[in-house]
Amino acid sequence: MVYLILSILASVILLINFRIFPKYGISTFQAIVLNYFVCFATGLIMMPKNQRFSLDLSQNWTWYCLLLGVGFIITFILSGLSTQKAGITATSLANNLSLVIPVLASLFLYNTTQKSLSPINYLGLALAILAVALSSYQKNVNSIQKIDWKLPIGVFLMYGITNSAINYLNIKFIPNPDLTVPVTLVMVLGAIISGSFLLGYRLIKKTEKLEWKNILAAVTLGVPNFLSFYLLIFALNSFGNSGAYVYPLYNIGVILISALVAFLFFKEKLSLLNKIGLFLAVLAIILISYN
Repeated sequence: MVYLILSILASVILLINFRIFPKYGISTFQAIVLNYFVCFATGLIMMPKNQRFSLDLSQNWTWYCLLLGVGFIITFILSGLSTQKAGITATSLANNLSLVIPVLASLFLYNTTQKSLSPINYLGLALAILAVALSSYQKNVNSIQKIDWKLPIGVFLMYGITNSAINYLNIKFIPNPDLTVPVTLVMVLGAIISGSFLLGYRLIKKTEKLEWKNILAAVTLGVPNFLSFYLLIFALNSFGNSGAYVYPLYNIGVILISALVAFLFFKEKLSLLNKIGLFLAVLAIILISYN
């Protein structure tokens, strides 16, 4: 349970970083790309002394991890944009209600739990979709903001897909928790490679310019990013790799804490529909994890 709580706190710190970046003129894209270099360095520091990092391209799981790293970049960019345009609460809900996807995968594809979905569970899944829509609804938006709802939906889909992939990877390739760091570093390397190509292209086109403040932001983003993922894998191991149990607990924690932070520190105002969406989100997670 300690791993789960720490992973929740690290995830909230990520959203806070995204929320304050515009205030200091930080390039979210640069911070996201460079943060994976920090993630890699953090992983090397935390690696047990009896282990070392290696890249064995002859193994199928290596390519799987590298491809998952590309998914990390896409997901992170969407999350950053959504946090800035739709707010912490809407992005957090979209992120955490994406548990619908890994829960279904855990139940029907990975067979990590003996229980099947009950009518109550299906009701929870339906409420989860409704909660995302209500929580991200904005009244009286201008023409630019009208596309904001697409960002939380993109976050919802990408987080769900990557979390399902992580669960699969944990079941197939990390049966021993001691291998968590080496395997995680291969995924991070995939994000570094794909992100570097994108950043290099933008630098050549002169649409991006490296600045020290973006490098510093990458540090504040990279450390909690690695820890949130690293600790979540340990939490999955602690609960027998059952995403159907871990993800609801993880997500309800992030939803509640991020909503509180958004209200207290960023003065994000929620409409009645947004508040109903937040309530439905908590109810949905309780129903999804029922039994």
